[in-house]
Amino acid sequence: MSAPTATADVNIHLRARPQDRELIDRAAEVVGTNRSQFMLLAALSEARNVLLDETTVRVDPETHAQFVAALDAAPDSEGYRRLMSARPPWSK
Repeated sequence: MSAPTATADVNIHLRARPQDRELIDRAAEVVGTNRSQFMLLAALSEARNVLLDETTVRVDPETHAQFVAALDAAPDSEGYRRLMSARPPWSK
């Protein structure tokens, strides 16, 4: 893990059990960083994952109606038929 390059301006405080602090300290030592850097990098990584997993899409009613119509429409392209009739690579 690499340390953040910018100087931190804000403190974030939290309480932890002694065994949790020890675990974090051991992990930070393994990757060659201190507890604060390790916790910040881990928290930032998890925050990015949470935001990337966000699936809510907000659209106006007209766009929503177009989207639902596209989902409900029967596929009729040749490419779709070819795709659905192809054998998966793992079945060979």
